[in-house]
Order: sequence, then C-alpha cells, then structure tokens
Amino acid sequence: MQLRIATCLPLPEPDPDEELLLAVLRERGVDARMAAWNDAREDWAAPGATLIRSTWDYIHALGAFLAWLDRAACSGPVWNPSELVRANVHKRYLVELARRGVPTTPTWLVERGAHVELGRELDARGWRDVVIKPAIGAASFRTRRFARDELAAAALHLNGLVADRDALVQPYLTSVDGYGERALVWIDGEFTHAVRKQPRWSGEDESVSPALDVEPEERALGEVALAPIAKDLLYARVDVARDERGQPVVMELELVEPSLFLKQNPLALARLADAVATRCGVR
Repeated sequence: MQLRIATCLPLPEPDPDEELLLAVLRERGVDARMAAWNDAREDWAAPGATLIRSTWDYIHALGAFLAWLDRAACSGPVWNPSELVRANVHKRYLVELARRGVPTTPTWLVERGAHVELGRELDARGWRDVVIKPAIGAASFRTRRFARDELAAAALHLNGLVADRDALVQPYLTSVDGYGERALVWIDGEFTHAVRKQPRWSGEDESVSPALDVEPEERALGEVALAPIAKDLLYARVDVARDERGQPVVMELELVEPSLFLKQNPLALARLADAVATRCGVR
C-alpha cells in the first residue's frame, strides 16, 4: 500500500522531521512519498493510506481541507482518523476537556459576531494578562498577549477576530516564562518524550529544547486527556503548563498536524516508523 504523507504547498516553514521520517519509513519497506493536500495534481481518489503531517495551512481553508480529508478517507486509512481530526480543528475541545474534569487552561470561547464588554468579563473572571487567539489556529496565527492596562488594544484585537471567526480568551500563565510550556509527544500508545517551548506570538519563530523526560504529573495529565480516544490515535501532542498553584494543565491537545520533534528523539522517530509500517502491512 502506498503511503502519502500529507503536507501543503507552499509550506509555511520547513519541517525538520520530513526527510528523517521518509528515510526511516523507506528503510522499513514502506512506499512513502510527500503529497500536498492542496495540490490539484494529486489524485486523492487513488487507493492508498494517508499520514497527516505538515498540513499547516489548513486553518486558512478549513472547508476545503475537510473536503480533502473526506476524499482521502474514502481511498484508504487516514492517520489520525478523520473523525478525530474533525473534532480537533476547533479549540472548543478545551471547553469540553474542562467539562470532563481534565485540568485545563481556563478558556472563554467567544463566538463569531459576539459583542462583549472585555473589561467587565476579565474582571468577573479575575484575569489580568490574557492571551487572545483564533479558535481555529496554528503556529501562533493572530495570537497575542495583552496586559490588563492594554485593554483597548486587547478589545480591538478580539473584535477583529470575532468579526469573522470564533476566538478564545485565556489568562496568561506566568509559568511559561520560567518553567516553560512543555510539549508531550505521544506515539502509538505511549508518551515518548517532551520538549520545552518558549512562548510564541504571531509572526515569531518557534524555539524548542532538546528532548526531555516526561514529568510524572504531566504524563498522568496527558493520559487522562487522551484516555477516551487513545486506542484510535497514531500520534498526539499534549501541550501543558503550570497554573498558579504549580499544577499541570492542558494548554492544547494537538491531534491534527502537530510537530512531534522527532529530530530530538531518534527512538520516537523509530517508534512512529514502526507503527506506520505495521499499519501499512509491511511488518
């Protein structure tokens, strides 16, 4: 079975894992190649499996992306499965995680077209510094941090977002300045490693650490967050930070096209390649 590793054209930034993954898959006998989801020359109706990796522009053409996802799923297996991808493209999943009792960054979902008094809402929640971002977003697209004395600018940004899309408002967790945001990488049934990420705002490059061990508290949180869907996942990334009490909370649950930082951990790279090869029937 041919494997199409889904990317996009143009690619917004280089994927450091792309060539590494292609090489180890081919070593295992997988007939793998890169294929852009938005390339009109690709025949997604042809039989084959699809591994979603660097489709990083989907947020700008969500309807077309989901239509492509349906076509790919009709032609063969898709990893992660299309129903999980559909449920994860909109960050309302954070609200749903919180309802399930999973410790999560407090999240206020502001729906498209809403008219809100931002200052009054922040006072009611006891929030000062906040992060405002699109509810469908990636790579820090239109994500900004505002201090409480920047209320006018924050309101302007929020109103600009909700003019044509849903948005999220969250308190800024100061732990990310020191301890950092931790990205926990999950591959084929277990967490393999973590990296520390620096805060990234709209237009900035990402900065990450070498591979780290997953802290026990953070591992436990990630396992709880993934528990209902773990059996259906090939990969996931659970981004966590520490709240004001020092307890880990989920910042994002990435199931669509997360960077898995495979370059930082060769064992994780091998694990992903083995899992894909098994699913493709060559192991």
